[in-house]
This record gives sequence, structure tokens and C-alpha cells, in this order.
Amino acid sequence: MAEASTALQQLARLAAKGLPRQGEAGALTEQIEQAMEEIFRERYRRDTHWLKRVRYMEGDSNVPFAGFVHPESPSSGQYGGMSLIWFPVRGDENESGASLITFVCGTRGLAPDEHILGRPGHARNLEALKRYLAEQVGVRMWCKHDPANLSQTVPEVVRRSYPRFKDVFGRYGEYLYAMAELPPDESAAVAVFSAFLDLYAWERGWTPLSSAQGEIQRLQNALRSKIFPSVNRKDVVDLLFERRFVILQGPPGTGKSRMADEILRQDFRGNGMSVQFHPAVTYETFISGIAPQVGSGNLTFAVRSGTLVDAIQQAGREPYLLHIDEINRADLGSILGEAIYLLEAREISQGQARQVRLPQPLSDGRQEISIPPNLYILGTMNSADRSIAILDLAVRRRFAFVDIWPNLEVIEDQGLELGTTAFAYLIDLFRQYANEESLCLLPGHAYFLADSEAELRNRLQFELLPLLRDYIRDGRVGQFESELRAYIGWLEGELALNA
Repeated sequence: MAEASTALQQLARLAAKGLPRQGEAGALTEQIEQAMEEIFRERYRRDTHWLKRVRYMEGDSNVPFAGFVHPESPSSGQYGGMSLIWFPVRGDENESGASLITFVCGTRGLAPDEHILGRPGHARNLEALKRYLAEQVGVRMWCKHDPANLSQTVPEVVRRSYPRFKDVFGRYGEYLYAMAELPPDESAAVAVFSAFLDLYAWERGWTPLSSAQGEIQRLQNALRSKIFPSVNRKDVVDLLFERRFVILQGPPGTGKSRMADEILRQDFRGNGMSVQFHPAVTYETFISGIAPQVGSGNLTFAVRSGTLVDAIQQAGREPYLLHIDEINRADLGSILGEAIYLLEAREISQGQARQVRLPQPLSDGRQEISIPPNLYILGTMNSADRSIAILDLAVRRRFAFVDIWPNLEVIEDQGLELGTTAFAYLIDLFRQYANEESLCLLPGHAYFLADSEAELRNRLQFELLPLLRDYIRDGRVGQFESELRAYIGWLEGELALNA
């Protein structure tokens, strides 16, 4: 965790103290206001348009608070829009004072920050901050699914986790949409406070000073990584050996099939097979069925084993992988039939594998099959393809699902500036504006991989841009079509330079 500026340390320390003793609120208010002003000399530009509110009021009926509000808010009274506010409480003989730091919508409503509060990316940033604080600082955070939903108050189960702030919830419960208690440890308090402040500044568009740029950029990159977490091959292999049946899912071009191929070749030493599903795959081709045979001029029929039965027979004693590419391009429930009963990972691992009886005996005379303990199934599926079948609940229950997201680091490592810049812009565009249904359309890093600048330009021109235009033509990005059109225009301009 990088060291924060002196002003930020001081402000975090003052906030974490909570409400002072009777008669000391005036002095503390002055210190807080001074530290807030210093932030714009040490961390952010002096000419930043900002506004503070510090109301450490005495009296049992008051709810003291301090923080940053929309810069066009009135100097007193109600305010609206996105605000960063902390609520202090006084300590007693049993515990010290404390503060609840929050993102809150002003009591006048969403305006003038509807464009922030209603943007999917704002909620994603808060979810990412929650994961970041839990992993890096060990601090619990809560946030609403939809910050703009003023009809939802803080749930009772959350309130019970913060019993000292019941007056805050009683007064502002429906306006709070993200919160964490500042921990008593000073370094942890600074880490939490700075993360909240820097996310607020990022959403407001404040420009950091060069001395703080590196620290703030690291936080932003960390939040991006929490929204699109990276998964390595070892993670998938470990999950395979634990859960046995795994599906890699994600947008096109994220390397799902490539990872599956590497797992088969390297981790299973080539012991296995790869098949691709398509609408013509049936129970007869995947499990078993009667197929025509021509021999000696005669047409006969015989039972032919399908892919799964072949895998069971070939598995032997070593770990064996059946890789099914595009597993949701066929109706897996219908294809499996009664064989879905076999896919119980725990029972297989415990030596209690289930058996099913096939409609006809196989060529070797067997009519019952079961999954051997050394057989594993790894599927891949493109979450952006609307023509695919939706996996039913019975199938989903039997598989573990791993999200494979685009990885900016892969493009950064190849050292082509246009690829890195174009990919980063596109990731941020989808992160900020795409709803959950559209997020899976984000093109993967494969569209930006190239061995030379010329190859990269060709890939962007003839692969990426046509894909994005198809998204617009099909009406799949309606909520951020204008932003995507602007990106297309920018990229076309970049490609035209030095063409």
C-alpha cells in the first residue's frame, strides 16, 4: 500500500476519530476543513471545482457529518447528487469514536449527477472497491446493486453489522448506497479513506498531481482487475481436479479454447480428446445410438458409441480430459438424456459413481456405463452468442463455471502502443456503460494480438471494427451506442494515420 500524502493522512486520522467530546467540535471542524483544502495542494489540482460540507453539530437530535458534495450545491440546506460523506459517532468508556464513510445521494435526489449514479460502471466500481478493500485491507464494505434506487434503504442485516450508526440509517438510510467503517488502525483507516476519496475523484473527473498520479493509477488498475479478474491455467486445472466438470465462459476472443487446448496438451499430457458442439450433435452421436453400416453390398444397422462413451472407454488409469468446445451450441440437456444422472462429481470422487442403463447394448455387450474417477470434462462457451442454447438448471448445477475476461496485460506485454491504447479505451467504455447483458459482448484480447504494427492495423480494421458495427446494426448496444460509435470514429482516425 503506497504512502498517502500528509494532508490525506491527517484527514483520514481526523475522520476515524469520530465525534469529539462536548465543546471540541469547533476546533475539530477547523482542522478537518484545513486538511480538506490541503488535499487540493498535495493530491489534486488547486483549480479543481469542489465543495465541502462539515457539520459536526452537538445535540442528540442531530446526525453530524462531513465530506465532499457536488460543487454546485448550495452552501447550506439540502443538496443532491453523488457525495462522499463520513458520519462520526462519539466514543465511550468501552470503545473509541468511529466514522462510517459512505457514498450517498443527496436528499434532493439524483440531480445533477444522474449520469454518474445511473451509469452501470459506477455500480461496478463500487463492487470492485468492496472486493479490493476486503482483500487488501481486510475491511468489510456494503454497496447497493443500483445506486440510483432511492426506494431501497440499507437492509436490516447490514444495519446489524453497524449498530453504532443506527441514527445515520434512520435519517439517511435510503440515500446511502456504499459504506464502510473506518478502522481504528491508522494505516488501515488511511487505506480505506484514500480508496473512497480517489474513487470519488475518479468519478468526478478530478485531475491528480503528478506526485500522486502513480498511487492513484495503481488503485484504478486494481479496481479494473476486480471487475475483470484474470484467471490462469493453474486456477482452472485446480478447479478441474476439485469439481471434475468445468465450463469456461466469456466474451469472444478471450482465449477460452486456447486455454483448454493448453490444459489438454500440458496438464493432461495429451491424454484426452477435443470435440466441438454444433446444432447437429445429438444423443446418438454423444452417448450412443443405432447407425447404418454398409458392407458387402448390404445395409445393416449397428449400435455405435458416441463421444462420451468413447471417452469412458479410452480413459484408462491416467487422468483423461474430454474438452467440449462451444458446449452451448447444442442442447446439452437433450444430448445427455439419462446420462446427466452420471455427472455427480462428489460421488465419483468417493468411489460411488452412478450407473445408467443405455437403450441398447454397446458393441462389447455392455449396457451400463459410469464415469470413471480419472475422467474430467472441460467445456468452453461464448457468452456473447445469442444463437446458442441456454444451459438448463439441471446441467448448470453439475458444472463449475469460470469467467474468462479480456486481459489488458497480454496486450501491454506485446509492446504495440496502438493496441494497448485501443484495448484500454474499449474496456473502459464497456465497463462504464454496458449493462450486464451487454458486458459479455466486450471483444477479447485476441482481437488486439499481433506480431507487428501492420498486422495489428489489419486486425483492427478487418476484424474488430466489423464486429463492433454488427453490434450496433443488431441493436445490441442501444444504451451506449453513441459512445461506441465515437470509439469507432476515433479508431478509424487512428488507423488512417500513417496508413
